[in-house]
Amino acid sequence: MARPDKAAAVAELTDKFRSSNAAVLTEYRGLTVAQLKTLRRSLGENAQYAVVKNTLTKIAANEAGITLDDQLFAGPTAVAFVTGDPVESAKGLRDFAKDNPNLVIKGGVLDGKAMSADEIKKLADLESREVLLSKLAGAFKAKQSQAASVFQALPSKLVRTVDALRAKQDEQGGAE
Repeated sequence: MARPDKAAAVAELTDKFRSSNAAVLTEYRGLTVAQLKTLRRSLGENAQYAVVKNTLTKIAANEAGITLDDQLFAGPTAVAFVTGDPVESAKGLRDFAKDNPNLVIKGGVLDGKAMSADEIKKLADLESREVLLSKLAGAFKAKQSQAASVFQALPSKLVRTVDALRAKQDEQGGAE
């Protein structure tokens, strides 16, 4: 029979997995409390970094419908649960790991799909959602202004063509 405290911990982790856009599993062995505090700050406001028990986390992930490789649960594990932009948190983890080699990104989950450590690092190389949306908006605006120029050019070209035809007719009429 499961102990009530462990059942509550599993239920809490399951809720975190379900309510998160992403979760990144890391190994934190060798990091000081001060370094963990710095890491939590670097993840941004939309991420929660928690040290977890491997067995309980594996059970919670399964209950949330997420299948993770058993190798992710070797050694001490902490999970960054991301409720906002996963790119921002992935960048925070990547940058912190560069300065603190004791932090090892093991893998994770993005929108219910398992990801390897390399895929999370590629995610960190992406630009933030806001930057990508602004680039998309800029591209749309550029296309709209190009279309407006084309539509504006058509009537003026028509007027020039009609004027040229009129002038040509006047020349032919005067030559006869």
